[in-house]
Amino acid sequence: MAVTKAEHPPVFTPEQLQSVRGTLKSPRRLKTEVLAGLVVALALIPEAIAFSIIAGVDPRLGLFASFTMAVTIAFVGGRPAMISAATGAIALVIAPLVKSHGVDYFIAAVIMAGIFQIILGLSGVAKLMRFIPRSVMVGFVNALAILIFLSQVPELLGVPWLVYPLTALGLVIVFGLPKLTRAVPAPLVAIVVLTLITVFAALAVPTVGDKGELPDSLPTLFIPNVPFTLETLQVIFPFALAMAFVGLLESLMTAKLVDDVTDTRSHKTREAWGQGVANIVTGFFGGMGGCAMIGQTMINVKASGARTRISTFLAGIFLLILVVVLGDIVSVIPMAALVAVMIFVSVATFDWHSIHPRTLKAMPKSETIVMVATVIVTVATHNLAIGVGVGVLVAMVMFARRVAHFVTVERSVKTIGGHETATYVVDGELFFASSNDLYTQFEYALDPAHVVIDMHASHLWDASTIAALDAITAKYHHHGKDVKIVGLNDASILMRQRLGGKLGAGH
Repeated sequence: MAVTKAEHPPVFTPEQLQSVRGTLKSPRRLKTEVLAGLVVALALIPEAIAFSIIAGVDPRLGLFASFTMAVTIAFVGGRPAMISAATGAIALVIAPLVKSHGVDYFIAAVIMAGIFQIILGLSGVAKLMRFIPRSVMVGFVNALAILIFLSQVPELLGVPWLVYPLTALGLVIVFGLPKLTRAVPAPLVAIVVLTLITVFAALAVPTVGDKGELPDSLPTLFIPNVPFTLETLQVIFPFALAMAFVGLLESLMTAKLVDDVTDTRSHKTREAWGQGVANIVTGFFGGMGGCAMIGQTMINVKASGARTRISTFLAGIFLLILVVVLGDIVSVIPMAALVAVMIFVSVATFDWHSIHPRTLKAMPKSETIVMVATVIVTVATHNLAIGVGVGVLVAMVMFARRVAHFVTVERSVKTIGGHETATYVVDGELFFASSNDLYTQFEYALDPAHVVIDMHASHLWDASTIAALDAITAKYHHHGKDVKIVGLNDASILMRQRLGGKLGAGH
């Protein structure tokens, strides 16, 4: 009697799960991608409308932008499964231009921002991501989770009391269903169940249709009606540049977050110029532009389990179908369902381990300060770029202070070659923060006639250190004493030969 081995589902590596070809051959994985794209499309609709209102433009501009951004970035982006669409960060940056000069100047700025992003991407701006410390990244993630949650609070204020039990039911589904089965994305089940309840029970609660009018036609080619003059360039240049930087920062930070969630690597340079291409395409179709969306990306990757470009592409396609063809159905989806999904995303996004008492006790205080500063500034300004910038600045200051204290100077007096000699051993990295106090570490008046400064355990990093050494040697010469600096490594010797005596030390 033949014994057959139990069949087990194939095990794929994280990289294999990102393969479009492999996913198309696997019905189970393809179903995950399709359903994930549908859930993301449903979540994008109210967000795109809300961001359009923030920017002061017609909701169609936000919806069309979400369609063109998602579809384009699915082909040219460097991070599979990441969702790009109209975002609040871009809306906040561009809103003043809409108010002062109108939609045509706004669209022209979107196109120019895309051009800037391509230039920045090809120039290697993505490599700057390596200078963002982990504590800033944690603060960025936590701030984002808080902002996602806070963005849902208005949907729970001044609404019929039925919204609260509906939201509670939605939360039970999105948190509880994954413990029973992962065959269908829990957010999609929550949206369908709550929609059926509100429709068949004829409940009077806020719906997606209340957010704004949905478009009834496809986007068409749009050429902004602006004069091609220097004056136009002066108007749109600062907004386009700000939009380019904010969009790239948020997109690259999101890509790094998805890398961690999926345990894979992404092509950051491709993602940078890909964002530029997506914004140019979006601008020429009359969209408001955008960048990566962390909330919707987390729905796609973490809540729904998507891993490929298929989900990103389908999110854009489903969005267009839903608003143009099935607008009447989409408009009756209760906002309570989408609120429940976004609250789930905020909880799942937050790094709870980072605020655990055991973690805070073990973590250096400087790391915690950087994380908290990033969170506070980001939440206060509602601008992820400003928050990350402040976080990096605080991290630099903390690092400089910490490294500055690592420099030590040890003095000893011995007879060398028949001469009493004071020897100073300098240990540590010397740069602007640590070298400023170096001048005060020597006994200029008390030292004998011969002084040796041993630098074998240190390294000279900048002009401030060269100036400090010049000041030290000048001080000893002023006291009529001979001083020698020995032990410099090759790089430090070259720097001292190039700058020594040319920085005005001693004056």
